[in-house]
Amino acid sequence: MTAEALAADLAGMPAALTALADRFPRRDPYAALPALLDDEPAAVRLLGIGAARGVCEVAAARLRLAGIGAFADSSASAQEPPAGPETLVVGVSLGGGQRELCTALDRYVGRSPVVVLAADTDAVVARYADLLVPLHAGAEEAGLGCRAYQHALALALLLGHRLGAPVLGSSRTLPGLLRRTANAVQALTSSAPTWVPEAAEALTSSHGVHLVAPAERTVSAVQGAQLLRKGPVMVARTCETGEWSHTDRYMAARTDYRALLFAGSTYDERFSEHLGQLRGRFVAVGPTPGRERVPGAELTVRYPGDTDPDVSLMAETVVPGLLAAHWWGSPGR
Repeated sequence: MTAEALAADLAGMPAALTALADRFPRRDPYAALPALLDDEPAAVRLLGIGAARGVCEVAAARLRLAGIGAFADSSASAQEPPAGPETLVVGVSLGGGQRELCTALDRYVGRSPVVVLAADTDAVVARYADLLVPLHAGAEEAGLGCRAYQHALALALLLGHRLGAPVLGSSRTLPGLLRRTANAVQALTSSAPTWVPEAAEALTSSHGVHLVAPAERTVSAVQGAQLLRKGPVMVARTCETGEWSHTDRYMAARTDYRALLFAGSTYDERFSEHLGQLRGRFVAVGPTPGRERVPGAELTVRYPGDTDPDVSLMAETVVPGLLAAHWWGSPGR
């Protein structure tokens, strides 16, 4: 695990996304789904831990928009909701957390249909699947699962669409979304020398960095914090933008508060106003509703497609990834 390995993993994202897009439509990972389900499931339970749980929460929220009873749980939870053939169980593994996920899925084997999204077809958790969906993210030298996270998110969205969830972005097909994401990631990685040092300077604090995101994209903050904790081993905390003024605002009053804001919330400008009053600093990723940038941001990182909610969801975690590689490789760390 090195900063160079993380940088290489991030640089390999566009090619991996394009390769995944090229697998469609001939190799549809959910081709066997109709045979697994007699009818629309009465409930969908998605299980994961860490960033994988965040992927589950995104998929569950999309399914609820279609009126489907979907919910996401930590695979470490001891709760056992009722199982049965009418409940579809979906386990998501990015490579880690398999012990907890295997324990949770063991409660459903033979009782409910089980779909598993796994980084490796030889993974232990794959044995619990009635339908195994490989992530096809390739080997990641840094071991942080950056590409596995992206591919799991895309494949979880596709599963939601197959079950009736709406498409929120302008890409009507998964290959289209994957290719647009690859373009966005390529733009971010190639332009990194022009913005990463400035962003890192604005965000460096002895009190760590806070990642703030809209309710629909809190998974981006969770994944970004994971990269910062596991790579350069930094203090990294997360908060939802609307909630920030009711919780983290009080931390900003007592600390040297620095935040990476994934923009797009109705509450971006309130966040900026309150943080400015407390003399905190923040860097924004993407535009805010009705504006090209969030007022008060020291720097705004833009990329192609950042006004599309699905492209943002898929691409924006490259920003904390590139920052993690920068801080990890900085002298004195």
